Amino acid sequence: MLNSLLTIIWRHRKENLKKCSLKNLETREDLLFLTYPKDELCDISNYVILTMNAPVLTEEDADKGLFFIDATWRYAELMKNKISIYGQKSWRSLPNIYKTAYPRIQTACPDPTHGLATVEAIYLSYLITKKDPTGLLDHYHFKDEFLKINSLC
Repeated sequence: MLNSLLTIIWRHRKENLKKCSLKNLETREDLLFLTYPKDELCDISNYVILTMNAPVLTEEDADKGLFFIDATWRYAELMKNKISIYGQKSWRSLPNIYKTAYPRIQTACPDPTHGLATVEAIYLSYLITKKDPTGLLDHYHFKDEFLKINSLC
């Protein structure tokens, strides 16, 4: 049984929405956008939190919701630490075979080619957990390059 939990995106209030890879996805019914630090986190005990250097997300995680942090690397680390105070959580990463098409400017990324744009990570997570990714990349400027370099087209 595939889950019906909303995918949560916890976005830092300073995230540049003009350059955000999630632009035009705010109205999707399967996504819930929360703003850090303004919005209180809801119960995420039945969610996996996507991060780097964690056990790999698999199809066995399909019964859980997906939780993403959307922020610069510096802010993402701060937000990740805030999640930790809520107790034991299930952290997952994506297989490191995938590469980003997003032109990275920041130098704080621990692995620039594997530090995916949030929309890329959501798309891959949907594929892995057998959720329908239709429309996720429709407005993503680097869609074709992302699909090509990851042999997804």
